[in-house]
Amino acid sequence: MKIYTRTGDKGKTTLVGGKPVPKTHIRIEAYGTVDELIAHIGLLHDTVEKKEQKYELLFVLDRLMTCAAILAADCEDCGVKIPEMKDSDVITLEKAIDNMEALLPPLTSFVLPGGQMISSQCHVARTVCRRAERQIIRLSEELFVPDTVIKYVNRLSDYLFVLARKVLHDFNKEDLLWKPGL
Repeated sequence: MKIYTRTGDKGKTTLVGGKPVPKTHIRIEAYGTVDELIAHIGLLHDTVEKKEQKYELLFVLDRLMTCAAILAADCEDCGVKIPEMKDSDVITLEKAIDNMEALLPPLTSFVLPGGQMISSQCHVARTVCRRAERQIIRLSEELFVPDTVIKYVNRLSDYLFVLARKVLHDFNKEDLLWKPGL
C-alpha cells in the first residue's frame, strides 16, 4: 500500500466507511486536531523519565487513537471493527489525576506555563486538547459522537494540567504563579 493516493490533491479525503468529504469538513477538523494532540502526547511520552508517567501516556496515546478512529468513522457497519471508549477510560484518568494531586501543594493562584521544558510541553498539549474538545463538541452538535469521547478529552486536559504541575514538582521546582500586574 502506498502512502499517497492522490485523492487529497483536490481537497477531499475519505472517512472510514468510504464517504468522501472535503478536508475542511468538521469531522476532519475534529479528528485532525486529535491527531495533532497525539503527536504532542508522543513527545511528552518520549520526554518523561518516570516509568509510571510513560505508561500513563502510552495509555493516553492508545485511547486518543481510539477517539480518532471513532471520529473518522461515518457508518453503522463499516466492515472494520471500530474500537470503543469506555467509562473506565475516564476513570483511569481521574485516578491518575487524584494520585498526582495527592503529592502536590494546593493551588492558590492561576498557574502560568513554564518553569521546565517538559511542564511547558504539557501545557501546549493541554491547549491542543482543549481545542480538540471544542471541535468534537461542535461535531456532536451536528452528528453523533459518543459521550465517552467528549468526557475523555475533557478529563485529559485536566490530566495534562496536573501532569505539568507534577513534573515541575519532580524537578523540585514550584508552580509559576500568575501575579496580575507584574
